[in-house]
Amino acid sequence: MKIVFDFGGVVFRWQPASLLARVWPHRVGTLEQGARLAAQFFQNYGGDWGQFDQGLIGADEVAQRISARMGWPLDEVEAVVRAVPDELTALPATVALIRELRAAGHSLHFLSNMPEPYADHLSATYPLTEWFESGLFSGRVKQSKPGAEIYALAERHFDARPSELLFIDDHPVNVEAALARDWQSFLFTDAADARRELLSRRLLP
Repeated sequence: MKIVFDFGGVVFRWQPASLLARVWPHRVGTLEQGARLAAQFFQNYGGDWGQFDQGLIGADEVAQRISARMGWPLDEVEAVVRAVPDELTALPATVALIRELRAAGHSLHFLSNMPEPYADHLSATYPLTEWFESGLFSGRVKQSKPGAEIYALAERHFDARPSELLFIDDHPVNVEAALARDWQSFLFTDAADARRELLSRRLLP
């Protein structure tokens, strides 16, 4: 079994409502407000941000598009785009789970929707090659989840049949897309729950 991790919200912190609250305290007074603005800013990872995720546009262009679309000042939008790398800090409990799985002899990989500048940041900041045998970033391969193309590419890249892959992601639509390709998959809520799921599948001693 090859175990495939999503990154944002699974291996690395990704809480867009609190991110906006930190960067835009003048606009965001509550996390509820932050969540509403995040839905507009990131467009549920479609639209402008989805193109950024896929490496089809760069950081400057996505900021300009969001500013024009929402009427927010360009410098404020740019501040959010610049702040994302600081938001993406490793989650210690997930890192511990990764180390436990590697110690148990499993082959670990990643499949992440991640714009190329942030992929470069994570690659330079964290020991990804120590944690994972290989992985795919959407910004580098110009495809993104939940599109079938990136799952097919992952099967080839990980040299595995669909049934040999177990995918862990925090977005239901991405889990559903993996299951539709005959991958095994489950929804991530936190590392403790994921560990219980892995134990139930007899993937941990």
